Amino acid sequence: MELMLENINKSYGLIKALNGFTAVLDDGVYGLLGPNGAGKSTLIKIITDSLKSDSGSVYINGKSIKTIGDSYRSMLGYMPQHHGVYPSFTAAQFLSYIGSLKAMDKKRIEDEVPKILKSVNLLDVAHRRIGTFSGGMKQRIMLAQALMGDPKILILDEPTAGLDPKERIRMRNLISGYALNRIVIIATHVVSDIEYIAKKVMLIKKGVLINYDYPYELCKKLEDKVYEIEASEVELLDIILSFNVCNIQKSADNLIVRILLHEHQTEYDLSKYSHRQTRATIEDVYLSVFEEERETEVMQ
Repeated sequence: MELMLENINKSYGLIKALNGFTAVLDDGVYGLLGPNGAGKSTLIKIITDSLKSDSGSVYINGKSIKTIGDSYRSMLGYMPQHHGVYPSFTAAQFLSYIGSLKAMDKKRIEDEVPKILKSVNLLDVAHRRIGTFSGGMKQRIMLAQALMGDPKILILDEPTAGLDPKERIRMRNLISGYALNRIVIIATHVVSDIEYIAKKVMLIKKGVLINYDYPYELCKKLEDKVYEIEASEVELLDIILSFNVCNIQKSADNLIVRILLHEHQTEYDLSKYSHRQTRATIEDVYLSVFEEERETEVMQ
């Protein structure tokens, strides 16, 4: 399965939401990262064919989605950020309803519902009303509805929003398992969710795809840029003003401050502090790329 996004452009009045977005995806998990207003939601709507681009094309296995219509939509599974569940429905009823909306025949629905509920660890509550579910269970039923019809392209918008760490890991493992023979696109602000399972990461800024690469390749670009400083509380303000601070952790005696050097800085700028170089993460990559937006949010 190959999904090609070719030179996608979309504007809302004078605002350019997507600007020449081009990428090719095959089976695996893809992280879609960017600040609010970067164009993630617009891109998702265009991929799901719920919004028309101004120009550019989406191809599936070399064919334009404009020419294959309903057969393309049957390949899609979408998990929205906000729950669209019916609290009075049981889990089984809800999935059956989604199956009917996807024009699945009754026999196929009856076969798929228990299998999918089992795969998301909800089979034992198949006949409980969704309104009684915990937040984690509701997230899993939303993933389940996206899986109805065996879609080959799965788009998940903030799939771990509001989940505790245990549920987040459970959801992450489920997604990773489903990606063995599917294209899975995850739009999220929880960078750690995709760091461990993403085949590639797309970084989108002001409608432009500015980085699209394997996680380890993105992290390599920050070699010699990520450090941990052991500092006192007296030194903290100077560090915050001098570097891009990623994290501050209290140790037994001091503070451990994780920082990113600015583009013009080198390790020499750290010489007055006790420090050590450390491995870059995708979160560091995110903070490095979107430093400008982060500073704007802090100022506001």
